[in-house]
Amino acid sequence: MTTTDPTTGAMRRREDPPLLTGAARYTDDLAAPEALQAAFVRAPLAHGRVLVVEATAAAAMPAVVGVFTAADLALPPMPAGSAPAAFARPVLAGATVRFLGEPVAVVVAETRAQALDAVEAVAVDYEPLPVVVDPLAAADDQAPLLFPEAGSNLAKQRAWPRPSTALDGAEVVVTARFVNQRLAAVPLEPNAALAVPDPERDAVTLFVPCQAPFWVRDTVAEALGLPAERVRVVAPAVGGGFGARIATYPEQVVVAALARRLGRPVRYVESRSESMVAMTHGRAQVQEVQLGATRDGTLTGLRARVVGDGGAYPGEAAYLPASTRLMASGVYRIPRIEVATACVVTNTAPVAAYRGAGRPEATAMLERAVDLLAGELGMDPAELRRRNLLRADELPYDTPTKARYDSGDYPAALEQVLEAAGYRALRAEQAERRRAGDRRQLGVGLSVYVEVTGFGSEHGAVAVEPDGRVTVRTGTAPHGQGHETAFTQLVVAILGVDPDEVTVVHSDTALVPSGDGTMGSRSLQVGGSAILQAAEQVLDKARTLAAHLLEARVEDVAVFPGEGLGVAGAPSTALPWRELAAAAADPARRPAGMASGLDAAADFELPHATYPFGAHLAVCEVDVETGLARVRRYLAVDDAGRIHNPLLAEGQIHGGVAQGIAQALYEEVRYDQQGNCLTGTLASYAMPSAADLPAFETMRTQTPTPRNPLGAKGIGESGAVGATPAVQNAVVDALRHLGVTHVDLPLTPERVWRAIRAAAPRGT
Repeated sequence: MTTTDPTTGAMRRREDPPLLTGAARYTDDLAAPEALQAAFVRAPLAHGRVLVVEATAAAAMPAVVGVFTAADLALPPMPAGSAPAAFARPVLAGATVRFLGEPVAVVVAETRAQALDAVEAVAVDYEPLPVVVDPLAAADDQAPLLFPEAGSNLAKQRAWPRPSTALDGAEVVVTARFVNQRLAAVPLEPNAALAVPDPERDAVTLFVPCQAPFWVRDTVAEALGLPAERVRVVAPAVGGGFGARIATYPEQVVVAALARRLGRPVRYVESRSESMVAMTHGRAQVQEVQLGATRDGTLTGLRARVVGDGGAYPGEAAYLPASTRLMASGVYRIPRIEVATACVVTNTAPVAAYRGAGRPEATAMLERAVDLLAGELGMDPAELRRRNLLRADELPYDTPTKARYDSGDYPAALEQVLEAAGYRALRAEQAERRRAGDRRQLGVGLSVYVEVTGFGSEHGAVAVEPDGRVTVRTGTAPHGQGHETAFTQLVVAILGVDPDEVTVVHSDTALVPSGDGTMGSRSLQVGGSAILQAAEQVLDKARTLAAHLLEARVEDVAVFPGEGLGVAGAPSTALPWRELAAAAADPARRPAGMASGLDAAADFELPHATYPFGAHLAVCEVDVETGLARVRRYLAVDDAGRIHNPLLAEGQIHGGVAQGIAQALYEEVRYDQQGNCLTGTLASYAMPSAADLPAFETMRTQTPTPRNPLGAKGIGESGAVGATPAVQNAVVDALRHLGVTHVDLPLTPERVWRAIRAAAPRGT
C-alpha cells in the first residue's frame, strides 16, 4: 500500500518493501533449470605475454563441461568507446594481459564449486612485461607501452592553446598539483549474469545487473553477431550501480556466448575479491593547476592540465577529462580558462564513470585552488567566493569552456549555508582553539559547486488498461533511486488515479521499446518528462472521450482524484477510468476519428543539459598529534530545480554526501609498482559505515530550469560533487596555522600526520 510522508506530503518509496523483506530478486536469486556455472581464470600479474594455457587437467575434472580461451570463443573486442580502436579490450585476454585480474579463460561446470576447483587446475605460463601504474609516468615517451602498435600510452588528449593567455593580467598566481584518487564502486551486489538460450530462435535472454539494458543488449548482440531483437536483456533488482554498471562487461558477453554455444543456461557471479579488481574503478586524475587573480581577489584566469588514468582499457574513461574541463569554470566568473586534458593507459583495472563522472573532479580542483588563493591573499575563503560568484541576473551564462548554464542563484546558496552553520561563531571557536593550542583543531571548509546533468532522449508510455489500472513504461532502469515512486507520482498528479493502481514497467528490453538508461542524473528530467507528456496525451484523449459520453464541452471536463473524469463541479458525473477504457475500445461509444485505447507514448529530448548547484560546508576536527580527522557537522544547500519528491531528493543527497566524505577521508584503490592491488578486499579498502558519518543538515533552494517541462535538474550526483572538497578544505583549514597548505586525498591519519610534521619548523 502506497503511503505519503506526513511531514512533506511526498509519496513514500514504493520500492522498499520487497527490498527490506527479501522478496526482491537479484540476478543470483534467479532460477534456471539445468543452469551451468562459469568461473574465470584471471591473470595473477599486471602485464605479461600469455605463452601457454594448459587446461587438459581442468577439462578432465568431474562435471566440467569445458574450458574456453579467447581462441576458442573467437569473439570480437569490446567497443573502444571514445578511445582509438587500438586500445579496445579483448573479451578474454589473448596474447597479452594488461592488468591484474584480467580474464584469460573461462571454466564451465555443473556447479559453482566445481567450476572454481577447475579454475585452480588451469595452468597459464606468462612472460612478465614491464609495468607502469602511474599515469604521469605512463605519459612519458620512455614509458613501457601497453599497446606497442599504438605508439604511445596516450588514448586521448587536448593540448593547451598557443600562445597561452590564461594568466594575463594576474597579479597573484597560485600553483598546485592535486591527486583525485582512484576509487572502487563497491556495490552491495557484485557483477553477475545469467544467460538463457533459445536455440529455436537462435536468441538469448541475459539477466544482468546494469544501468542501461538497451546498451548492454546492443553490445552483446554485436559481439554475438545477432540482430538486436534476438537479444533480450533484463535487469532484475540491482544492488547498486554508481556508474560502474553503465558499460557492458566482457564476462557478461562471454556468458551469453557460452549459453548460445552450449544450448544451456549459464550463470556467473563474481566474488567480492574479484569485483574489487575486475569491476571498473572511478576518478583517478592528476591535476596541475594555476589560478590567477588581482590583489583584491578578482579571478582573472585558470590554467590547468588534467591527466586521467584510463587503466588498461580506457574505452569509458577517455571522455572523463573532457567532462572535467567542461566544468572548470565552476560557479565563478573566470574570463580566461585553458585546460589541457589527456587520458593514458596504465597496468591497472579499467576506469569508467563513478558518481559524477568528471564533474566532482572539476569541483575538487577548483575549490581547492580557490582556498589556496584565499590563503595567499590573506582573505577569508567565503569572502573570496562572494567576490567572484556569478549572480542570478547573469544567468543563463556561457562559460569559456562552452558550458551553457541555465538558471540559479549561487550567492543565495552560499549565504544560506553560512548563516545556517553560524559561520562567524565557527571562526571565533577556531581562533580560540588556536590560541589555546588545543590538541583538536577546528577547520571550516566550503565548496560551492555547479554540475552538468541530463542528456539525450528517453522513452515514456502511459496506458489505461481495461480494468482501469494504469501501466507506465520507461526506458530508464533504476538501481535504488526511486523511479517507480517518482513516475507513479507524476501519473497520479495528472490522471488522479490511486497510486496502487499504477504499475511501472522498466529494465526489460522486451517490454519497453527503447531507452538510454540511468546515469548522468537524467532519469526524472528526461525520462520523467517523457512520461509527463505521455500522461498528458492520455488525459487529453480521455477528456475528449468523457465530453462525448457526457455531452459536455471538453473544457468543462475535470479530473476527480480517485473517481475519474466528469463535469467540473459535479462529482456525481465522474466516469471511472475502467469505464472510460471500455468506451475507448468500443467504436460505437467513442467519437468518430478517435483511435482505440487510452494510451500514448512520447520520446522527450533534452535540448540542452541542466546545471544543478549548491553550497556545502564541513566542520572538521583534526587531532594534531595523531592526524585523525573527523567531520563534526555537515551542511548542504542544494538546488536541483523544481523538486518533485522531497523524500527521494533527500535520499539522493544523503547518498552522494556519504560517498563524497568517503572519498575525502577513507577510500583509495592503491597499486604497488608491479601492479599488485593493495586494497583488493574490504579488509584493506576503507569504506565508512554510518557510524563514521555525522548527521547531515540539508536545505534546498529551487530555481526551475526552462529546459524541460518539469523544471527539474539532476540530483543524484550533487552530494558527491560538493562533499569531497568541502571536507578536504576543512581539514586543511584546521592545519593552516601550522603551515599546512594542502593534503592530497584521502586524508588518512598517516597522511595528515606526515603533512603536519613536514610543515613543522625544524627542531620541533
